[in-house]
Amino acid sequence: MTPPANAARNSNAARDIANVLHPYTDHRAHAVNGPLVITRGEGVRVWDDQGKEYIEGVAGLWCAALGFDSKRLADVAHQQMLKLPFYHAFGAKSHEPLIDLSEMLIERAPCPMSKVFYANSGSEANDTAIKMVWYYNNAIGRPEKKKIISRLKAYHGITIASGSLTGLPANHKMFDLPIAGIIHVSTPHHYHGAKPGETEEDFATRLATELEETILREGPETVAAFFAEPVMGAGGVMLPPATYFEKIQAVLRKYDVLFVADEVICGFGRTGNYWGCQTYNITPDIITCAKALSASFLPISAIIINDKIFQGLADGSATIGTWGHGFTYSGHPVAAAVALETLKIYDELNIVEHVRTVGGHMQKLLRERFEGHPLVGEVRGIGMVAAIELVADKANHKNFEPSAKVGPRLAKAGEAEGVILRGLANDTIAFSPPLIMTTDEVDAMVDRTARALDAVTVQLRRESLTVV
Repeated sequence: MTPPANAARNSNAARDIANVLHPYTDHRAHAVNGPLVITRGEGVRVWDDQGKEYIEGVAGLWCAALGFDSKRLADVAHQQMLKLPFYHAFGAKSHEPLIDLSEMLIERAPCPMSKVFYANSGSEANDTAIKMVWYYNNAIGRPEKKKIISRLKAYHGITIASGSLTGLPANHKMFDLPIAGIIHVSTPHHYHGAKPGETEEDFATRLATELEETILREGPETVAAFFAEPVMGAGGVMLPPATYFEKIQAVLRKYDVLFVADEVICGFGRTGNYWGCQTYNITPDIITCAKALSASFLPISAIIINDKIFQGLADGSATIGTWGHGFTYSGHPVAAAVALETLKIYDELNIVEHVRTVGGHMQKLLRERFEGHPLVGEVRGIGMVAAIELVADKANHKNFEPSAKVGPRLAKAGEAEGVILRGLANDTIAFSPPLIMTTDEVDAMVDRTARALDAVTVQLRRESLTVV
């Protein structure tokens, strides 16, 4: 096999190809093209092993909320490692970071909540939420009420259960997913899903009707929970149509179906409120969160439950003698200490107000720069999460053929211009920069993206792939 072009000048590339199995990667293509090796970060920027600088337009994986350096968080981790580098929470054991962090999360929850359980990733958090729902219904005498409803294009993780909730084909093909008992309803994306002339509110009404019909078809006595991201992230940064969650929640209450809010991306200020649930007036029974919980300096996720769920879990554990679920690293003291300090930093920065100011600037600028572009079908977003969707036919909302790889081309062109972007389905390019980004840095990020889009537009015209 011929080594990639950058392998000759970069031994890191060759060693990576020889030894690393990457997530979400075409490994045949990777063997030819090699990796982008990032060696350091500062603020909203990272540098590769050739010294090239990039603005990180997606905060890594929607997660580096405080950017890519923090001596304060590093010091907290160091001090906790010196004091108590590990302890567990099994069998009623505890430690101070676990207690303090749980207290802070309950205080900051968007609605009254009772207890917090910890895992290591958003996937594990959503997997745990499924187990909680099943356990709860068994404990209160409803063993048949187990089916879970999610949405097409939702992203809830990659474990067997959370990967089944995820409504993206690449997460199911060849994995034998989804498992039984997971049902998907329509994507709430007005741009592609609405009928001609259908308003957002009418579209939301139709989706709520679809949900109700699905519950009735399956049998209300068998449907346990509905999972939803306030803003759908990896599926394409899709905002709910007006009145959607109001109407969805009315259906769930009617049939006693639990609501699990996946705040893994939206939580801790991303949408311009502390929680996405506050942005869209959602009152969940369970909240899952991760990513910005520790600004992703260390792996940690949390599942926050209301008292109704806790009472069911407690009754079940009393009957069996234990609640037989947990991870070795649930509430790991170093990760918990870093998460605790992260929440304090958000408070000190008044992160929500900062996001409203800078996010408002970002949303306005993206629309000004890209809505009129011949390749951009829709610019969408809220707070500091946004997307531009590239299309072959603006008038008819028609995407390019996947084989043209227009979105991946733009992401690659972005790297050449010094901005890291995230390519999603339907040639959608996501923006989810660190929450600490300034308006000047937003301007630079958008300028670099515009230059990359111009370069891709020239390529596509040469290949006669555009309609302009």
